[in-house]
Amino acid sequence: MSAHRWMRRLMLLLLALPALVWAEPYLAVRYGMQCSGCHVNTSGGGLRNAVGNAFAKGSIAANPLPQALSGWTGSLFDERLRLGGDLRSATTRTEVSGQPTQRVSGTEQARLYADVQLVKDWLGVYLDQQVSPGKSLRQEAYVRLSTPGMGWYAKAGQFYLPFGWRLQDSLSFVRQLSGVSMTVPDKGLELGMERGDWSAQLAYTNGAGKRRSDAGHQITAQLSWLQPWGRVGLAMAQVKSLGGNRDAWALFAGTTTGPVAWLAEVDMVGDSGFPEGRRRQIASLLEANWLMAQGHNLKLGGEFLDPDRRIGNDHKVRYSLIYEYTPIAFAQLRTGYRSFGGIPQNALDNRRQAFVELHAFF
Repeated sequence: MSAHRWMRRLMLLLLALPALVWAEPYLAVRYGMQCSGCHVNTSGGGLRNAVGNAFAKGSIAANPLPQALSGWTGSLFDERLRLGGDLRSATTRTEVSGQPTQRVSGTEQARLYADVQLVKDWLGVYLDQQVSPGKSLRQEAYVRLSTPGMGWYAKAGQFYLPFGWRLQDSLSFVRQLSGVSMTVPDKGLELGMERGDWSAQLAYTNGAGKRRSDAGHQITAQLSWLQPWGRVGLAMAQVKSLGGNRDAWALFAGTTTGPVAWLAEVDMVGDSGFPEGRRRQIASLLEANWLMAQGHNLKLGGEFLDPDRRIGNDHKVRYSLIYEYTPIAFAQLRTGYRSFGGIPQNALDNRRQAFVELHAFF
């Protein structure tokens, strides 16, 4: 079988799979774009717009798509309907001292997306549906009112909150500490704007994981500034609840040095819902993404977590080395190794992980 026919059959198979778009903010930093440059969601992640699909076909992959598939833009009916999806399937090996090695294989997550323009460029409905693993689960579902080009917008319904980098890895320390990731949507109202170099969001919501009948609320705000050298942003979240209040701040930034795109974030959280009173916590992330060649990215990351700043020597660290290969648009292979560190008495906090992952999207 010729290489052309093999690649064509592989791509048809991948596009036939149900498919999860996770954001990769280092790409936005590398190419100097706002998150809304490639995604329908202005704060990033989820369904790609026309530019995002063109970017995936022309700027990321090592090889061009087969001619039969190169015309896919994701839109139908004069761009009044946009469809997309994502799949991540992986095999992970975890080693913990004194315990048997654990191996887990299967679908990590599969999602389908849709955006319907009820009034083109002004009024739309957005849907993010997780279809696997387990039962089907609604992640995002909201109505969006906007001006053309997303200069100003408002959305109401269920959505992901804007707070720091929208990382692919929801288990990173900054995403775990903040409680904000692409696995924890919230319900409420968000206002935002994209004006030149500035991007801002303000959300009033129930509080992630809470029922509508629960007392309390959450306010989340974010402001970022984009420049030719990179970007810098500031986010805050304030949670009021019967179980205890929370105040969180995040400072995040990204820049490039030659072929390397850098991401950094520091999150500071104060929680009052502990028996001993208010607990202060901090998490940080530093990540380097080296573009070795088109279609080949090497990711190195270092993370730090202090779960209680009053206690010495209780911090945790995590180091990651991940290689990402994108042979053709809409398909990526990832393999990586992670080393965890914590107090010696807790073997689980000192585990090692290796994984191989297939990421297919359209």
